Amino acid sequence: MTWIHEGKLDGEGLKPAIVVSRFNSFITGKLLDGALDCLERHNVNTDDIDVFWVPGAWEIPALALRVADTGIFDCVICLGAVIRGETPHFEYVSSESAKGVAQAAMLTDVPVIYGVVTADTVEQAVDRAGTKSGNKGFDAAMTALEMTALYDHVSNLESSSEEAPQEEEGD
Repeated sequence: MTWIHEGKLDGEGLKPAIVVSRFNSFITGKLLDGALDCLERHNVNTDDIDVFWVPGAWEIPALALRVADTGIFDCVICLGAVIRGETPHFEYVSSESAKGVAQAAMLTDVPVIYGVVTADTVEQAVDRAGTKSGNKGFDAAMTALEMTALYDHVSNLESSSEEAPQEEEGD
């Protein structure tokens, strides 16, 4: 028999943190609006949501790790926007931001979700922040809800297997 495990999308009782970049705020503000909309629609109490503003996408991972390590929050949603320019700066910032968020996710016991838009043009970024391509902030918050539920589910599996009686091996 195959066992299927899926996360539920109900945020009742959750305390999420959102780390959002101030740079390109005309995009990140829309991503934040989308994330907040998603959380509110899925029963998260607005008083339980903390938003941390950082200067840019480069700073997101460091603060996300610190916030996740506090043990106060059930998940951390990282939002930012990096738009390609005429220098290699785009590659460095987008790559290190993605790696840093992934590292924060691996080093902590709470889901740390990557919701940083990387785009070649302003128009692409605008599209991904709520016009043509949906809102990636909303999507990141949905991912956070699902992953938080899955983390809790797996923790319950672990605790129930620890409580199960162990069969003794014969001599």
